[in-house]
Amino acid sequence: MTDLPHYRPNVGVVLFHPDGRVWLGRRAHTPPPHNWQFPQGGVDAGEDFETAARRELAEETGAVSASYLGRTDGWIVYDFPDDAAGAKAARGFKGQKQVWFAFRFDGDEAEFDLQAHHEPEFEAWRWGYLAEAPSLIVPFKRAAYETVARAFAPFAATGGPSA
Repeated sequence: MTDLPHYRPNVGVVLFHPDGRVWLGRRAHTPPPHNWQFPQGGVDAGEDFETAARRELAEETGAVSASYLGRTDGWIVYDFPDDAAGAKAARGFKGQKQVWFAFRFDGDEAEFDLQAHHEPEFEAWRWGYLAEAPSLIVPFKRAAYETVARAFAPFAATGGPSA
């Protein structure tokens, strides 16, 4: 993988329901319309990507019952918007470089606990369609979500706006 030193290493997770729909979380304290996304987060020093993906999934959703389906090859990169004033941009990162994982949820929905993490990322969740995810995400992440949707289309149920 190309190093891309000005991009923060990150993982993303598309959690598939056994019927092929995907888990979508509504970001806490984020106004609509582009406030739904998949779990994602940073990779700790020395942490392998799948371990990071499972950790982020558990922290952000409470879910731990998940089977590996696949992952993307290489980095999927996006830049922070010019007006980004968040901590990641303040630390000198231009954007994020991501490896995405597809997992199948094997548990009971009672496992989902959005308060599992000390500072909740999401305030609501729902099952949706992979094809609709790019239209729900903030515009600066849209191309990354389109790449992820193409990569994981074989696992997805058909439905949603692009079906």
